[in-house]
Amino acid sequence: MAGHDAPSGTTPAGAPDSTELPPTARLRIRRFRPDDAPGLHAILSRPEAVRFEPYGVQDAAACERMARERATDPCFWAVERTGDGVLLGTLYLAPAEDPAWATYEVGFVFHPDHWGRGYATEAARALLDHVFAGGAHRVVAHCDPRNAASWRLLERLGMRREGLHPRAASFATDDAGRPVWHDVVDYAVLAEEWRSPGSP
Repeated sequence: MAGHDAPSGTTPAGAPDSTELPPTARLRIRRFRPDDAPGLHAILSRPEAVRFEPYGVQDAAACERMARERATDPCFWAVERTGDGVLLGTLYLAPAEDPAWATYEVGFVFHPDHWGRGYATEAARALLDHVFAGGAHRVVAHCDPRNAASWRLLERLGMRREGLHPRAASFATDDAGRPVWHDVVDYAVLAEEWRSPGSP
């Protein structure tokens, strides 16, 4: 999950500015709260959850700070299971630098214990439904091509692979302090292409 924070003082076209999305079959998607820190730590303390993220494993103190920050950041959403309130993962939706583009970048990180059950797809689809209903023109995503679970999820959402950028990003350094470069793949879907289940 990567991208820039939303510009302060603006709510671009299509921005999901509510405090909670309409519930899905199994999920509640809402704004973060400071008391989400333990649940966030349960996710971000797992190496496999953050393997392809621009940050490493996070300790409890870092997650307390992150939960407070995310509680006031309109780009982040908490995904909890309706039945028991367990925090399953996080969604990210940030607008492009120019609000006139009505373009957003989407990202997600979910607890490894809940992978393979369709939660991330269900949550991301609900978020894209919401942002396109609000007037967004385009939603994009970027990921490491080695992260097959992520790009397969993007393709299940109906996003198309638009390009491969060789050695375009680095989230780590080698023993000599030099960047360790990795490839990046781009995905996108336009408003007129977006169809959620049940749409004509």
